[in-house]
Amino acid sequence: MFTPTPIAYVRSPYTESAKIPKGLNARHDAEGILEFLREYEPGLLDVEGFSHLFVLWVFDRSTGCDLVARPPADEGRPHGVFATRSPRRPNPIGLTVVELLGRSGATLRVRGVDMLDGTPVLDIKPYMSSIPPEMLRRGWLAEAEARKNSGQ
Repeated sequence: MFTPTPIAYVRSPYTESAKIPKGLNARHDAEGILEFLREYEPGLLDVEGFSHLFVLWVFDRSTGCDLVARPPADEGRPHGVFATRSPRRPNPIGLTVVELLGRSGATLRVRGVDMLDGTPVLDIKPYMSSIPPEMLRRGWLAEAEARKNSGQ
């Protein structure tokens, strides 16, 4: 086991989770800041060369765990928590892909935040995918989108 330590904190326009876009076709285009603790600034060397980043963060205001979630994106149909983005998880860890807009010292300006202001960041990694888009499957989300588009 290990004890995770925040390396940065999110500055986000969202102060309430209800304001974060959710559901089918939700657009995550809000801009925010990742403010790194000064001791981690050397770890940002060369990050500017990447267009997108994975951000691992903590659902620090979530409590409890539900192994079955009922996402509003699928009209409350039950899905296993590991097939959803629910914050009520055994380990309250979030993963978001953001677009890197710029860097100034220990601060990264990003687009695509879906975290609350003040959220602790555990790690970032360059976004790289060798999976062609036509090979990706979207599981129950694709089915929910199809139902919505067909009017069911």
